[in-house]
Formats: sequence, structure tokens, C-alpha cells
Amino acid sequence: MKLFPYGHATHPQWPMAAGLVLAQLRAHMALPNYASAPTLALLYITDHYAPHAQEILDHLSAELPEVTDWSGTVGVGIAANNVEYFDEPALTVMLCELPSDQYRVFSGVSPLPPASRFKAHTALVHADASTPDVAELIEEMAARTDSGYVFGGLASSRTKTVQFALSGNGNLKGQGAASGVFSGGLSGVAFARAQGADSGGRLGLMSRVTQGCQPVSKSYQITACEGNVITGLNDQPALEVMLGDLDISLDDPKEAIDKVRRTLVGLSRAEHSLADGTVRRAGQFGADVLVRHLIGLDPSRKGIAIADMPEVGMTLAFCERHAAAARADLMRVCAEIREELEPQEVTAEVAQALGAGEAESAPHVARGIAGAIYVSCTGRGGPHFGGPSAELQIIRRALGDVPLVGFFANGEIARNHVYGYTGVLTVFTASR
Repeated sequence: MKLFPYGHATHPQWPMAAGLVLAQLRAHMALPNYASAPTLALLYITDHYAPHAQEILDHLSAELPEVTDWSGTVGVGIAANNVEYFDEPALTVMLCELPSDQYRVFSGVSPLPPASRFKAHTALVHADASTPDVAELIEEMAARTDSGYVFGGLASSRTKTVQFALSGNGNLKGQGAASGVFSGGLSGVAFARAQGADSGGRLGLMSRVTQGCQPVSKSYQITACEGNVITGLNDQPALEVMLGDLDISLDDPKEAIDKVRRTLVGLSRAEHSLADGTVRRAGQFGADVLVRHLIGLDPSRKGIAIADMPEVGMTLAFCERHAAAARADLMRVCAEIREELEPQEVTAEVAQALGAGEAESAPHVARGIAGAIYVSCTGRGGPHFGGPSAELQIIRRALGDVPLVGFFANGEIARNHVYGYTGVLTVFTASR
């Protein structure tokens, strides 16, 4: 398994940033531990470069003719190994060396082929938040995969919202030539499951969701609701249940409003709820839980309004978001990935690589990760974690100095849901 070449740069002029990124990519490709024959490129740009998206893609694809497929999107911020770029012109690229029969780039012009021609196991999905019924489209995409799990995010931009999707397999017949830059809809890369006797030499994918929330109550069953207003929890008035759990009273409206503004709700379907009615561990909501804002109180109906459409039978827990919970939960998902990847018996070389400190944690194939994609919320990032690039530094300390690219999204995609204020970390690994 070879490491994926990657590069990132910021500059007021995109050709200068592209030149810096290309120099990094070529330097990596000349190293023995890095892939030298990449086929798929992941490209993320900040919205400063959005008006030049077509020029950027044309330039990079011309400079890297061996790369046949491109995918990516725009964000108000982008991520790379150990660094984030927010509110500044920047771009990042990672070159993936994958067998051509193991993935397909898709878009509205070049849709995913039927299962008889390509059987998708999972998919990286980029989407436009302004697309009608985008949540349903993502759910449909997940249903087309063997795993039922897709990952990615909704593009975020203060200017033009764009996606990159250029496929060496061509476009849908009759649709004409595609430029590779799109607005609206869904695009991305579908990946097949590695199969056969030689699958050990191929790459797999491992994905985790970090919610960064601290539950402050046990879980309840929603027993009554109207629209987005929940009126009953465990057959008790929902407003009274919340006031009791938060230890507040409407007789002191200022204190109550301050506390409610810091409170969110974690929702899950009944089939995902815990049998004993309690949250498993503080700060460890899984991918089955959707965290949503409280947006109002309804004293007349003794209800609480949330930013979603709940259903009777769903499970709800009150929770809070803060820096400590976010850091702990991000470290947890990184630790889960490392624990699953690290073999029980290791050679001296592997042990030395896995045990290297931060200063020595140069990329090493022994770590079992060829590259990583991280999609985080625009409301997270360094400031939420205590300083510039702190979120990406946590990942580097946990996983080592591995190739990583990503962006800050207007909504994060994992499983078949669109989340908010979460991080989705996905790594390319050696199939076993």
C-alpha cells in the first residue's frame, strides 16, 4: 500500500496556489512510499476561488494528465493535514491510487451506472444545500450502496457554489460534453468493496462520525408531537420534562433562555434506542443520533419546538455542545480507527512507526492509512477547539502525519443522514 500524494496552499492568485500544490504533489510522487500512478484526484477550494473553478480544474487536470478522474467541491474553509484555511483563498488536492474497477465518479451528467455494471459499497457525496429534497436524494444514494452508508458534506460558499466531477468513463450518452464543474444536485465517488483472492492488496474505507455533544439527560420516548413541536416525552408534558432536566424555571426567564440556547436535542429512531432508556456514555452519541437545535418553547401546549420534524416513537435526549466535549469525541473516533487498524502482532519496524511521537510522526505505510478525508461543520474549526487549526492538529496527533484533505460544510453527510455541527472522518486503509 502506498501513501496518497497531497498538497495544499494559500495565495491571493489561484495560479500561484496551484503551482505550490503541484510542486508538493510531484515531490511526494518521487518518494518511494508514495503512490506514483494515481488515478483519482480529490480537489477542495475555498469560496474565494469559486469564480475560477473551471480554470483551476482545467489547469490541474492538464498538469496531471495521468489522473483520469476528479471530484471535490467548495467550502468557506478547507482542511489538510494539520492545518485549516478559513476566510482565505486556498486549495488542496489529494491523489488516490485506486484500481479503475474499484470506483466511479458520478454527477448529474454522468450518473452512477446500474448495479449490474458497478456495485457500489459506499460513496463520497458532495451536494448543494439549495437542491430541492437534498436529504431524500442522499438517502436514495445510500440505498444504492451495499453498506447503506455514504459520507461527505454539503458545499458551503458565500459566492458561487460549485462541485467538481470529471470522469474518465465519459458522460451519459446524449448529454454532451461535461466541463467537470457543476452547480446543484449531487456528485462524488462511489467505491466498490474489494473482493477476490488479491483483495488484500486493495484499499478499504473506514468512516466515523464525531458529534461533540455531552448528553445532560437520560433518553426519552417521544409520545406526542405536532409538526416540529414535541408535546409529550414518556407521556409527560415535554416542556416540564425539559425544565426539570435543565433545572430551570420560566419564573426566571433570563436564566431559562440562556440555558435553553445552549441546549440541543439528540434524536434517534426507536430501533436505535438503548434498552435501558439511558445514554450510553457522555459525549458519545453515535451515527444513529441526529443532533438538532431547540428553536422555541410553547407554554400553551407545554411543548418544545426543534429544528426538525420528529415522529412519535423516536428517542430524544437533551445535550450540550462545548469545546471539551468536541475534543474528547474527536479523539475517541480517532482512537477507534487506530485500534481497529493496529494489528495484534507487529514487527519492530511497525511498532516503531506506531509509537513515534508527534515530532517523529512522518507518514509511514506501517500506520495502515493511505489517506484520509475530513468533513467538518463551518461552525466548528479551530476557534471551537481552542485555536487556529486545533481540530486538524487533534487528528494528526491521533493518527500520525497521514495525507488528509477535506472541507468545512453546510451540513455533514454520514450513513444516510445530513448532520449539523459534526465531523466525519474517513480513512483509506489496506483491505484485510
